[in-house]
Amino acid sequence: MIFKIILILHIISGSTGLLLGTFILLRKKGDQLHRNIGKIFTIAMVSTGLCAFYLSVVHPNLFLFIVGVFTIYLSISGYRMIQLKKAHEGQKPQLFDTILTFAMVICSIIFFYIACKYLVAKELFGLVFALFGLVSLRLCYTEYKVYIGKITDKKYWLKNHIGRMTGTYIAAFTAFLVVNNTFLPPILAWSLPGIIGGIFISRTIKKLN
Repeated sequence: MIFKIILILHIISGSTGLLLGTFILLRKKGDQLHRNIGKIFTIAMVSTGLCAFYLSVVHPNLFLFIVGVFTIYLSISGYRMIQLKKAHEGQKPQLFDTILTFAMVICSIIFFYIACKYLVAKELFGLVFALFGLVSLRLCYTEYKVYIGKITDKKYWLKNHIGRMTGTYIAAFTAFLVVNNTFLPPILAWSLPGIIGGIFISRTIKKLN
């Protein structure tokens, strides 16, 4: 019964995040409606990730584990970037920010370990885990530079907010695609949303520059 309740909550939260994320991406940014919906989106995605943790433990599932980790990390760190706008002027992070980064570094190492096991077994799916590990370590390094005051770009917080929140949406869309996929090879279902979404994120950041 508990599993069914958590599963239903996971589906509702994920669907809410996917719908709100689509709405946010398609409309004007930065106004009060954007901020209000963004908060609900963040809560929905964190709820989705927490539910995924429980589900992946009760019924061991690496797919759910990785999506849960990325969803929670990207949504919280993306939201926190708004609160760290002045890091380039010496603003210090809270203890929670440091703990979140450290936890993600540990998860990145786990991703690489899983990737090695798959690749040693000659399974290409290991490349997906390696990609997740590389991306998460890159994001953690950015946070490290923010925390020690090595950031000089005044728009760093906006770029990271856009990239991480869009990344959260990509994680939700990837989960939806993988669960309902009936025509794509698994490795493409896993990687295509990230590749396509990454291109749009890069183009947006270039416009900001």
